[in-house]
Amino acid sequence: MRKVIDEQMRFGQIDISQIEIDPRCRDEIPQMLRGLQHIYCTPGIRKEVFKILEEEVVQNGVDISNGRPGMHLWQILVLGVLRVNCNSDWDRIHYLANQAKNLRQMLGLDGWLDETTFSLQSLKDNASLLKPETLEKINVLVIREGHKLVKKKEEEELRGRCDSFVLETNVHYPTDINLLLDAMRKVIFLVTVLAVRVGVPGWRKFSFNFKTIKGLFRTCQKMKHSTSKDERKKEERESLIQEAFSQYLTVSEDFLKRARETVVKARSGGDNFVLEIAEIEGYMLHAERQIDQIRRRVLNGETIRHDEKVFSIFEEHTEWISKGKAGVPVELGLRVCILEDQYGFILQHRVMEKEEDVDVAVPMVKNALVNFPELTGCSFDKGFWNPLNREELEECLDHLVLPKKGKLSESDKDREYSDEFRYYRRRHSAVESAVNAVENHGLDRCPDHGIEGFRRYVSLAVLGRNIQQLGALFRKEELRKLKRKKSAKCGKLKNAA
Repeated sequence: MRKVIDEQMRFGQIDISQIEIDPRCRDEIPQMLRGLQHIYCTPGIRKEVFKILEEEVVQNGVDISNGRPGMHLWQILVLGVLRVNCNSDWDRIHYLANQAKNLRQMLGLDGWLDETTFSLQSLKDNASLLKPETLEKINVLVIREGHKLVKKKEEEELRGRCDSFVLETNVHYPTDINLLLDAMRKVIFLVTVLAVRVGVPGWRKFSFNFKTIKGLFRTCQKMKHSTSKDERKKEERESLIQEAFSQYLTVSEDFLKRARETVVKARSGGDNFVLEIAEIEGYMLHAERQIDQIRRRVLNGETIRHDEKVFSIFEEHTEWISKGKAGVPVELGLRVCILEDQYGFILQHRVMEKEEDVDVAVPMVKNALVNFPELTGCSFDKGFWNPLNREELEECLDHLVLPKKGKLSESDKDREYSDEFRYYRRRHSAVESAVNAVENHGLDRCPDHGIEGFRRYVSLAVLGRNIQQLGALFRKEELRKLKRKKSAKCGKLKNAA
């Protein structure tokens, strides 16, 4: 049974609309809570958000009226966006959800006799129920609510700024030998567990087995090519390197052979261990690929093509990205593209799997126009330039700032040297502020697993950033009111004196 929120208040519980949030606090949590409070207390947007959350539950095949109670959907949403926006781990959110007064009031708790607490695993499991599509629908509602506050006229035009950055995955620096070690570690420990359940002997010394492979890995890791000018010494060193690598591969292949025999015996026992066997076979394929690449590179002297390489056996979507930044030769992760409007709200985002900037310029604008038809202009940098992109974007937008790569023709000079083009091109760099903001609020490194977890993490970060922007608008107005009250009070005291 799932509820969006328990509408029946308990003794001592404070209504969410009555929560007092200090506007003088500059931390991101009060701004987030103020934005969430406005969403909950505005009937129109609250109804739409709750409807989207309820539809999500029904689509997952959950009967709202039956079953044991679970976390309320409002609580899942609040804690999910708070965790990413604060760039925190679940341990901190676990503490705040059980101890922080204002946050518990926002979750619909903190009554006189309310001793409800959340376990750490419950928070992790429930947050994974949110889908990127659901979060994007809510994000559109939040942005529209923010536009009502900042737009002087409802028909006022939107101007966008588009740029991409790299969100790193939670992986170590990949080499072919340490990726083989990762695969063998998982194979040995998973096969040992399977052997115990099936009753197959031969894996009792699993810890010693892994230490054996790790020792060979350390030997290979420490081997360095000779820098001597003596050819004989160079050949001796190369011979030692090949011998160490050959031994590392031979021992790994022996353990893989034993693992296959255990898997065959487990499979003959029925379908009770299908999932375990599938997981083991997946890591075995990783190990076999790395063994093949190490043999080709070290023993046969081949150069491994970039498209054959995998940069993590756990986060297989990880890409090797080199953007030419000073001091950052390479980043391991995926590109994320964002489109920000002039008010600081992120209208559209996209996780770029095996895509470059030129591939996403048109889809970003067209998807943003579906939800925000008042978008009339957008600026890009040269990385998005493509003649076809320019033609398609000029059909969609009234004002396009897309600098051309290379030498400019006379018509290009007329276009790019115009006052309007130069004005908005200078203002395009403001998108770096939005990129820096989302990186500081979660999008620097993704701790969640898998490509679905990656997409959900990005959607939560963008939604959290827009909710914080909404809360910052109210905080600014409330600070202005406090300042006016203080000035009026000081004036009365002066007059009295």
